[in-house]
Amino acid sequence: MKILVLGSGAREHAIITSLLSEGAQHEIVAAPGNAGIARDVAVETGLDPLDGDAVTEYAIEHGIELVVIGPEAPLVAGVADPLRTRGIPVFGPGKVAAQLEGSKTFAKRIMDAAGVPTGRAIRAATLAEAEGALDEFGAPYVVKADGLAAGKGVLVTDDRGAAVAHSRRWLGHGPVLVEEFLAGPEVSLFLVSDGHDVLPLSPAQDYKRLLDGDAGPNTGGMGAYSPLPWLPDTFVDEVIDTIALPTVRELAKEQTPFIGLLYCGLIVTDRGIRVIEFNARFGDPETQVVLPRLVTPLSELLFAAATGALAAVARPEFALDVAVTVVLASEGYPEAPETGRPIVGLEAAEAVPEVTIAHAATAIDPATGALLATGGRVLSVVARGTTFAEARSRAYEAVDRIELEGAQFRTDIAARVAG
Repeated sequence: MKILVLGSGAREHAIITSLLSEGAQHEIVAAPGNAGIARDVAVETGLDPLDGDAVTEYAIEHGIELVVIGPEAPLVAGVADPLRTRGIPVFGPGKVAAQLEGSKTFAKRIMDAAGVPTGRAIRAATLAEAEGALDEFGAPYVVKADGLAAGKGVLVTDDRGAAVAHSRRWLGHGPVLVEEFLAGPEVSLFLVSDGHDVLPLSPAQDYKRLLDGDAGPNTGGMGAYSPLPWLPDTFVDEVIDTIALPTVRELAKEQTPFIGLLYCGLIVTDRGIRVIEFNARFGDPETQVVLPRLVTPLSELLFAAATGALAAVARPEFALDVAVTVVLASEGYPEAPETGRPIVGLEAAEAVPEVTIAHAATAIDPATGALLATGGRVLSVVARGTTFAEARSRAYEAVDRIELEGAQFRTDIAARVAG
């Protein structure tokens, strides 16, 4: 197939790597891509992934047979809609269905209508309303920005003052949600949806806090591992029956079908599985550990979802090995990352057995040819192994071979399952 992948991060690099691994002679173009993606496929740096009309015209002109929308911003902006209107298969929900991620309030309404188990929440439009909700629920306090916040809009704290300050900050951008605290291990589960049916991928767990021991500020994610050996065998089927299908079918009933990747951010409480959040696309960094283990061709799943044909597709198969990813971030991330610094040692890192590197924020210096860090999360170092101990060892050996001044990374990714 001729496939256009929109986005420039490690998630998109992982998607492209998975598509290239199929053995099929796909012709893949990424827009705008990054330095690592450009090493693997053609890139269109001048094509704005937020411009739905431009993307549609490009797809028609170049005979694109499938468009895969990676990040949340183009989805919430409605880039899928003109593509779908022109009959181009696109993996990604339209503007209204993407509000499942774009608006916490919309997501809560859909969950309520579908009977999906989640925590109680109060929408606050003023600081007084937020403070009242904080006092109603009590500590630990949970405050979420209602709209997109690049993984930085959620605060969980025992400090009421910090919760009030977080509310004040995000109220400048729109409403916030104050939620009841839910205790338990968190799980990320991706489900491919064609608007009516869903197929699950392998569960993963990510690490949202910047520092070891889940300390420090929230980030877009500092690492992940998959599968989750501590989950019961019934977990995935329970999520499909009680969360994913009810949500997808509620959206279909409202004439806003969800076609794409339903990301279920879940927590396993002593009262059962609860939804923390929905996203409308592959998660990052979980994609980097889920897709390397996927045996079923990814292109078949994406195309079947985009064309309403999932009912005829078997449940995806995964390899029996495990995967771990460690995110290498710039100094100052997440608040004020230092950019423009050179990165060296990638060839040595990729020489470690079963290691691949997904580029997140990289570019080539046109003057020197050096690889530069251009954002907060710079690289995802991914390692596979027969055990978590083996995969962890390989991942951290590779990380140690990479040089980036001031680089930050966690040292405890998957430690709890490595024994």
